[in-house]
Amino acid sequence: MLSADNITLRALEPSDIDWLYKCENDTGIWQVSNTIVPYSRHVLEQYILNSQLDIYTTKQLRLIIELTADKKIIGCIDLFDFDPHHRRAGVGVLITDKASLGKGNASAALSLLINYVFTKLNLHQLYCNVSAKNEASIKLFIKHGFEITGIKKQWVIRENNWDDEYMLQLINKRV
Repeated sequence: MLSADNITLRALEPSDIDWLYKCENDTGIWQVSNTIVPYSRHVLEQYILNSQLDIYTTKQLRLIIELTADKKIIGCIDLFDFDPHHRRAGVGVLITDKASLGKGNASAALSLLINYVFTKLNLHQLYCNVSAKNEASIKLFIKHGFEITGIKKQWVIRENNWDDEYMLQLINKRV
């Protein structure tokens, strides 16, 4: 577990299945996760069972973000496309609990994750892809030192409109 301030990042547990099922099948957040089909409970149960596998095997890591005081799940933070040779990974953060939005929880989670990947996994860089219209996420990543390094024009379609997507990168200056 990783903890700071009032949040904890922890591994997925079998008891998280109801939250994960609801989250992954929420069509309102499919646009940020590039999901277009629902997930079955069985598939998600298998995902949780396999989540104990090493990041070097699965090339991904999902951590639950929960409030430390009452253990309430408020979202998740993911590493994906983990590339140990080039020492980089993609990162995504999602706060699903509406009451926890705008309270610095995503920022605290991202700070914990950045410290973990740069000090424990010895990564050289993190990157993320964010819709040009997602001002809150752009602001979050820039606050943590990410820089916009590219723009993918008309990259994703949402409600019959093409949206641009930014690529942001954070280079580990500690090494």
